Amino acid sequence: MNIAPYKMVLGVPGLKLLMLIGLLARIPATAAGMAITLHVLTSLGLGYGEAGVAGALGMIGAGIGSPFLGRMVDRVGLRPVLIVTTAAQAVYWSIAPQLSFPFLVALGFVNGLLSIPIFGVMRQFMAALVPVEQRRSAFALDSMAVELSYMVGPAAAVAAVTAFNSHVTMYAVGIGLAVAGLALIVLNPPTQSAEEEAQASASGAIRIPRRQWITPALVTLLAVTAATTFILSATELSVVAVLNNGGATQWTGLVIGLWCAYSLIGGFVYGALRRAASPLLLVGVMGALTIPLGLVGGGWWWLTLALIPCGVLCAPSLASTVDTVSQWVPASVRGEAMGLHGTALTIGIAVGAPTAGAIIDAYGPGWG
Repeated sequence: MNIAPYKMVLGVPGLKLLMLIGLLARIPATAAGMAITLHVLTSLGLGYGEAGVAGALGMIGAGIGSPFLGRMVDRVGLRPVLIVTTAAQAVYWSIAPQLSFPFLVALGFVNGLLSIPIFGVMRQFMAALVPVEQRRSAFALDSMAVELSYMVGPAAAVAAVTAFNSHVTMYAVGIGLAVAGLALIVLNPPTQSAEEEAQASASGAIRIPRRQWITPALVTLLAVTAATTFILSATELSVVAVLNNGGATQWTGLVIGLWCAYSLIGGFVYGALRRAASPLLLVGVMGALTIPLGLVGGGWWWLTLALIPCGVLCAPSLASTVDTVSQWVPASVRGEAMGLHGTALTIGIAVGAPTAGAIIDAYGPGWG
């Protein structure tokens, strides 16, 4: 396989360091939701319904705040936004373990609004540092990094709660987010290339109206982006339900872990290809290849094998949507556009699991 595209991307000055910090910064971000869920269940002694509400409101806040924070990055720069959001995270996670459920939920929504824009920032500086012809490989690496963070973060939260308690885990999440925010504040990675900044200076402070770049094509792309995480979140819940229904719950971690590994392999291969593929094509094929999972029976190993075709398309599907957004919007509004992309991802996750859950309850795991 030709790995030259990855060598070229990783050869961009400063990129390797920023990618490493971005990967480490995403781990506490991906652990946060699990930490809140386990805190509600264990320390507060409430049920899964309350835990779901706490997680959902935080996610809703993040979905609303993402494009707003991206717009602020475009207008005032990255560092001021990072300072405000890092301070907000430090305050919330330092008091969250002591809050009653109503205050935990209410402030959790505000905390979501002011989430450190780690995911969007990573994609912005990649678009700024990496030439257009190499961005597909760069965003493939980014998708693989996201996959790794989701493999490590929630599992680390579970391990920490088991070994210590939810209070220690929440403090650790807060420290991790604060350190990540401080590292990004110090580095202050560029969100536009030197050429893009020069063009912006030449054109003055003219703002591009949203109607010029939020086109029907972009809205369709965002819908495809939401469909991607809809499929993934619904598939995850359905896999858990299938294994539970078949008496193979103990294999859930292995099956989900291998599914993530398939995605990593697919992302690596996609980034090394010479030509890009349409996001609509990738997501459509991934969805079609997910359908046979409902027909699998006879043991967890068959489900593990059946996940290979759709699994290898997870990271490529996500990478292709980010790459396309970066090419379709002007650099001066890239922050807001990446924020909208993040909102689309959040919507897909928020809608996918409940939809699959309702179908599973009504018709069984296979239909999910």
